[in-house]
Amino acid sequence: MRLFASFIFLLSLATASTRADSVSPREGWQVVPTTKSYGNLVEDLKTAVKAQKMLLVTQASASAGAKGRGITIPGNRIVGVYRNDYALRMLEASIAAGIEAPIRFYVTENSDGTATLSWKTPGFVFAPYMEEGGDALAELAAELDNVFQTIADQAVSSQ
Repeated sequence: MRLFASFIFLLSLATASTRADSVSPREGWQVVPTTKSYGNLVEDLKTAVKAQKMLLVTQASASAGAKGRGITIPGNRIVGVYRNDYALRMLEASIAAGIEAPIRFYVTENSDGTATLSWKTPGFVFAPYMEEGGDALAELAAELDNVFQTIADQAVSSQ
């Protein structure tokens, strides 16, 4: 019985150590681990969004909501970013693609106190609408891919 209990304990340790700490790389996503704290990365992301003349359209944080209920979980914040001229171009190319705006960044806190910046690339987000949206949507997606990469680069720089 003790041998079985020891085996279960070791198995639980192995499982816990392989649990995802943050967002792992996946198709269509950019995932950038940083040495910044969660709070610093959130603030630096907001600054970078403004520097690229984009708008912070939405924010949501399960960790902030949980804190309000007296529950502590690792920090996470979704930041929706867009701008009206991009929205108009998107809708001109594909009305259906409008459900994807704003495009979001995701800041997650890691167990070691650092944070990760992740986002689905606009090209990936708009891929299901490319047949309908044609070249105009493809050009917009490519332009936004560059804008989002620039925002991310600025947000994670000066670590």
